[in-house]
Amino acid sequence: MKQTKPSYRVRPETAVLTSGFDPQLSVGAARPPVYRSSTYVFHSPEAAERAFETVLGRAPASSDGGADLIYARLNHPNAQIAEDHLVPLERGADAAAVFNSGMAAIVTVLLGFLERGGSMVYTRPLYGGTQHLIHQIIEPLGFVAHAVPAGDNRAMRAAVEQAESLQLILIETPANPTLTMSDIRFAADCCAARDPRPVLAVDNTLLGPTFQHPLLHGADLVIYSATKFLGGFSDLLAGAVLARDPRLIQHLRGMRALLGNILQADESWILDSRLSTVALRMNRQSKNAQRIAERLARHPKIRRVLYPSLFEDADQIRIRDAQAEFPGSLLSIEIDGGKAAAFDFLRNLRIGRNAVSLGGVETLVSHPRTTTHSELSAEELDAAGISDSLVRISVGTEHWSDLLNDFTNALAAADRGRE
Repeated sequence: MKQTKPSYRVRPETAVLTSGFDPQLSVGAARPPVYRSSTYVFHSPEAAERAFETVLGRAPASSDGGADLIYARLNHPNAQIAEDHLVPLERGADAAAVFNSGMAAIVTVLLGFLERGGSMVYTRPLYGGTQHLIHQIIEPLGFVAHAVPAGDNRAMRAAVEQAESLQLILIETPANPTLTMSDIRFAADCCAARDPRPVLAVDNTLLGPTFQHPLLHGADLVIYSATKFLGGFSDLLAGAVLARDPRLIQHLRGMRALLGNILQADESWILDSRLSTVALRMNRQSKNAQRIAERLARHPKIRRVLYPSLFEDADQIRIRDAQAEFPGSLLSIEIDGGKAAAFDFLRNLRIGRNAVSLGGVETLVSHPRTTTHSELSAEELDAAGISDSLVRISVGTEHWSDLLNDFTNALAAADRGRE
């Protein structure tokens, strides 16, 4: 869509509502409508030729950032609008691509930047689906994948220095579900020491785009499960990738066209309608989570609360202070009594909902070892610190004291049930 920008620089909260969409192109509609069309008519044969030259990478995109529309598998107006509105939210970004799920975004990055004979380095733990993807698809295709513990700079440097034909580094920070942080700037420096330089991709789902900005710390790509905080209401699947260098996004769009995993028009429209409230929701959720985490840390039935404001390790505190503005809304707790106690806690919740996913306005609570990360081996789970007693909580926008009461009541009820 035609870019319409004020003559002066505006902040992200303004840009997300004022750029990337021209009402004059949609009979005056104040907000973008849904464009349901699989194919688009060219105004001349020359325009068709140019559109295909651009989409195939044989000609540069137009100077206004737009692209002639061809076919909805390649691009469509609602995807372009959502992409244009994502860019100002991600500090340092110049271009974005949307996908039909977070996993679609990740697999497109992996297949897009790994070439035959290449290898990758990734931090562990990752979201279980991502690690399963690496084991079940990436490694069987012949790529070598080296896992390093999240937050371990020494292991990261060694892996990057020793890996042969290294093409990609994938970091998830904070790690899901342990909240361990990895040093983005350090990883970027490790990349810079390699020739050719590998691509550094950061899964920023848990803190971004409001609280953490990987591109400002040297990352090349930022990946999102837009299903989570960007969508925010647990009612759509979406993914996104952003970059400072538009050529990286153009490359991913080409791969997206081949895989056919672009976000459809209706979902693009829904996602776009949520972007203006991302910061509002995330700020409320983070404040709720911090209040809850710091109180649960004193509960006698909880061994440990995993949450950025409660870090005790000096290196984790350093990383947090360097790259995260607020601690976010995800926390994990380890409950006395192992798996049975964790299940009893989940069973006795009345406000929090026993469900996977995160980032929605409702509070979701899950047991990662038997759900989101259950595809990992027992050895991988133990190495990642995902124990039987660990419960992950994605705090929503409810009143924090109601949630705290729900959690303490569930702990008490679980304890009574084991007497």
